[in-house]
Amino acid sequence: YNEYKSYLRCMNHGKLLVIALGLMLALLTSRNLLPNLRRALFSDMPSVTYLGQEQAQNIDIELFNEYKFSIDQLMELAGLAVAHAAARSYPTKGQVLVICGPGNNGGDGLVAARHLALFGYKPSIVYPKQPQKHPFLPLVHQAKGMGIEVNTELPADLKQYSFILDAIFGFSFKGEVRAPFDVILPRLISTTTPIASVDVPSGWDVEAGNEAGIQPDVLISLTAPKLCAKNFTGRKHWLGGRFVPPSLEHKYNLQLPNYPDTEQVVLL
Repeated sequence: YNEYKSYLRCMNHGKLLVIALGLMLALLTSRNLLPNLRRALFSDMPSVTYLGQEQAQNIDIELFNEYKFSIDQLMELAGLAVAHAAARSYPTKGQVLVICGPGNNGGDGLVAARHLALFGYKPSIVYPKQPQKHPFLPLVHQAKGMGIEVNTELPADLKQYSFILDAIFGFSFKGEVRAPFDVILPRLISTTTPIASVDVPSGWDVEAGNEAGIQPDVLISLTAPKLCAKNFTGRKHWLGGRFVPPSLEHKYNLQLPNYPDTEQVVLL
């Protein structure tokens, strides 16, 4: 009889533990704390290098000058990785809004839009400031050739999109946000449509982040995460840009995760 009572007590304790764990999981989910919990639980895993702004710029310069990558090559590889990460994060193939800035980050977005169309999504592009030079002109031409609409103004209704791809500003961003993006970013901050940011959430300080800025659902870092990514609290953080030569990785003492098989992206 005593053994039976002990058994019942153990069963009750087990039920209480399951209920407590369920409540804790619900609380963490509602407050978007699961990514931070995962990082804390796996903090003993090999660390990933986070780049400061100057270091990220130096690596880019070496890729161009020392390793003779062309800007077209790097944009194509980066944009393909972005499209893969976005498709993995949002498997429902609906309408997608890709917002591109005037620099290389915007070029990555143009490439990603083209690949998303090939993956079966329905992207449209907002490209307010379009540089009239290579490689941006051919990228716009290619997007239009794929039947992708390219506009200069943000649509009135952002709820029609499955997600928004933020490819406005990258790791070269400094200073104040200027027109027309000073109007666009507040709308991205207030929208309920999930946002996937390319490399750096637009408007964030590359190293310090921005608590009052865009809070993306997904972050797709390229080459290596930037320091601001430590402040990312969204659902998924991907790393793409599988083009870093081993000698460059060694020179900058980069600690990067292994990409599985032939994957273009890896989940951090």
